[in-house]
Amino acid sequence: MNNTILIVDDSLTVRMDLTDAFSEAGFTALSCADIASARAMLAQSRVGLVVLDVVLPDGDGVSFLKELRATPAIADIPVLMLSSEADVKDRIRGLKTGATEYVGKPYDTGYMIARARELLHRDAGDTGQNTILVIDDSVTFRTELELALKGAGYKVLSASNGEEGLQMAASYHPSAIVVDGIMSGIDGATVIRKIRLDAVLRDTPCILLTGSEDNAGELGALDAGADAFVRKEGSFDIMLARLAAVLRSTSAVERSAVASLLGAKKILAVDDSLTFLHELADVLRGEGYDVVLARSGEEALEMLAVQPVDCILMDLMMPGMGGMEACRQIKMAPGLRDLPLIILTAIEDRSTMISSLSMGADDFIQKSGEFEILKARLRAQIRRKQFEDEHRRIREQLLDKEREAIEARAAQKLAEAQLTHVEQLEHKNKELEAFSYSVSHDLRAPLRAIDGFSLALVEDYNERLDETGRHYLNQVRTGARRMGELIDDLLELSRMGRAELRREPVDLGALAAEVLDVLKQGQPERVLVPELQQGMIAMADRRLMRVVLENLLGNAWKFTEKTAQARIVFGREMCDGVMTYFVRDNGAGFNMQYAQRLFQPFQRLHSEAEFSGTGIGLSIAHRIIDRHGGRIWAEGEAGKGAVFRFTIPDA
Repeated sequence: MNNTILIVDDSLTVRMDLTDAFSEAGFTALSCADIASARAMLAQSRVGLVVLDVVLPDGDGVSFLKELRATPAIADIPVLMLSSEADVKDRIRGLKTGATEYVGKPYDTGYMIARARELLHRDAGDTGQNTILVIDDSVTFRTELELALKGAGYKVLSASNGEEGLQMAASYHPSAIVVDGIMSGIDGATVIRKIRLDAVLRDTPCILLTGSEDNAGELGALDAGADAFVRKEGSFDIMLARLAAVLRSTSAVERSAVASLLGAKKILAVDDSLTFLHELADVLRGEGYDVVLARSGEEALEMLAVQPVDCILMDLMMPGMGGMEACRQIKMAPGLRDLPLIILTAIEDRSTMISSLSMGADDFIQKSGEFEILKARLRAQIRRKQFEDEHRRIREQLLDKEREAIEARAAQKLAEAQLTHVEQLEHKNKELEAFSYSVSHDLRAPLRAIDGFSLALVEDYNERLDETGRHYLNQVRTGARRMGELIDDLLELSRMGRAELRREPVDLGALAAEVLDVLKQGQPERVLVPELQQGMIAMADRRLMRVVLENLLGNAWKFTEKTAQARIVFGREMCDGVMTYFVRDNGAGFNMQYAQRLFQPFQRLHSEAEFSGTGIGLSIAHRIIDRHGGRIWAEGEAGKGAVFRFTIPDA
């Protein structure tokens, strides 16, 4: 985390005040009085935060902010702007331009320090180290303890009193707090009690230190809510051991994203009386709040559109939009309706109070010169909002976990159902395979008899047969052979649905050349030189892709047999933005209205007398391509040829 803060303000008093305050809080403070000097410092030094005045001698602070946001190297640096509280338009313009925070003058130094810590800690990210906050008013002991903790691998923050320690706890959300029991101002037990009352910090481990040998001190520490009680002594071994133990016991505690009650809080005060506004602002700044002032309901809504606040104090009677209407609009806005809103009025009227609360106000207070009741009610509303936010966060986490559990159970049931379905399919496939082989065996036996006796008749009784008899016997043998091919194809089709893929790089062009060589050997008299692209490599099962090409190229070969200048092309090209492989021919073709039937078993678009075949080849090709995760389709025109396309996605 970069702890360097650049203060840009033309007021020497402001520069000195903030420089002293930030330096005492452990920051490195740089300061300058104008924009030119600020540019030079930003060019020379790495800065974690810029405090920027609006009105400067050589320019406008908001315009300089726009320049910072447009400079890539420093565009993300948090910028806290300062301005006279009366300059409402400047505040809105600054926040819309990209100010991270906006504080009106006069400012509260404690708020400035707390807000700077929050902004710098927010940009620091999570280092993965356990951060220990040490609170002790003894510089010597605090320094020695810091060295011991750093030596043990901890990241260390330190505060010299209880008030500063609580602010740092709210800003940094440390992993554990080590606090001295006796200090000036707030003592250690009070620090721990305040920590335990905070919904965000209550689970933070706390160790109370004491130099006393009195056993009553331990009872008091534990009663205050301390996790451990350690006496100050020469060695830090016991303290380090206790710290490790309490960290182990809380390692699974999730840190809340809700803002701590002890952190910097911003109040929007809305009243048409400047006298009352300034009096109220002085009182609240004395309590450590930053106060944003608005003179009307319209200004309040405009402010809320650009500046988040923790609570709203709204006067009931104002020119223009009064408190009642402003309250109604705020409570109707989704991003604002949960903000605590307190109506302030000098009217002592029960019906007005009821109307205000009915409109959505969270509290109703009569104006008075005594602000103690108002401060107490304000703290109560902020505390209520924090607890509601924390409970909402917890409910959302529980709902998320329940939803995840429901989704996990649903996924498990789906997986079980899918597994059952797969098992059922596997069982059916095995039954189908067994049935197919059984049928195959039963069919092949009579086929062998038919073919065998036909062959015997041809060989043994050839001289006694006339031409018609020999033709009939040859037809019987041809039918038996085609029946055998049909049985083979049916068995192949039944296997394709569950064939195990063994993907490897396959040169489809070379594989196609092998298939065409076999086809040429069967018809050496045909003069046809196929066109094959080179370098067509696909991640596929070589054996199955050979079956696909045997069917597609075999069809092209068969349907171009009667074409005068037959042409067969196998290649690869983009089609509708997808890489496809294709087999194109100029043969018999087909009518496109029958394209969907091509890949169904036993579907022929040509007569068996013209072109022989079993009618299963394209079904087999379709099933193989589907097993590879691809798709296959065909385009054609009767008498002008066909093209079959298929895709092979990578595994």
